[in-house]
Order: sequence, then C-alpha cells, then structure tokens
Amino acid sequence: MSLKRKRRVTAEFSMASMTDMIFLLLIFFMITSTVVIPNAIKVVLPQSAQQTKAKPLTRVTVDAGLRYYVAYGKDREKEVSFDEITPFLQECYAKDPEIYVALYADESIPYKEVVKVLDIANKNNFKMILVTRPK
Repeated sequence: MSLKRKRRVTAEFSMASMTDMIFLLLIFFMITSTVVIPNAIKVVLPQSAQQTKAKPLTRVTVDAGLRYYVAYGKDREKEVSFDEITPFLQECYAKDPEIYVALYADESIPYKEVVKVLDIANKNNFKMILVTRPK
C-alpha cells in the first residue's frame, strides 16, 4: 500500500520581511539626513556668475541679524563678537599659514559690515574668499 502525499505549490509571497527592510531603510535615511547639515546658520548668499575653486579652512559668517560666527575646518560655527574675529583668525593662521578665510555674508546686510571683515583680512594678510551662490 503506497501512501501519497499531496504537494501543492502555492504562489504566495510574504511581504513582512520586505516591509521591515523598507522601514529600517527609512529610519536610517531620516537619521543620517538630519546629521548632514553643511551650514546650520541661515544665510542668503548673493549671486555671482563666477565661482572660486579654493578650499577654505576658516569660515566667518555674518547673518541678517548682524551676528558673527566663526569656525575652523570642520568645526561647528560659534557666535563671537566682532572684536573676537581677529584673534580667532590669527590663531588659525598660526596653525596653518596657507589659510583661506571664507566670508559667508547675508545679501541683506549693509556693505560696510562686509568691508569691516575684509579690512581684518587685509591688515593681517589673510587670503579672503567671498562666498556666493551660483546664478
């Protein structure tokens, strides 16, 4: 007597593991996208047709509220008074004499504020770059 087993092939696919993977990828991208913020200070840069290829090491930022921020390398920007900019840049220059200073100035600030920062760079012989956004 032979016993036969019934074997049926069903064409079903379980989506449970796929939805778990999609959910994990969604969480991963949400977390990494909040970490990657190149410039946390909101500054609307003026437009320019020409862009510079130099890589700045130090950043000076002037926002619309005339607050000054400085940062060296990949450090976060910290708010400083105008009088603290010169010692900070001199300290950065002591670390690396080939320093480039990038000036991020909001397009709505008075021109004299930009000139004041440019004067600091001129007096200390720093290489200054005015950062703009492309047209």
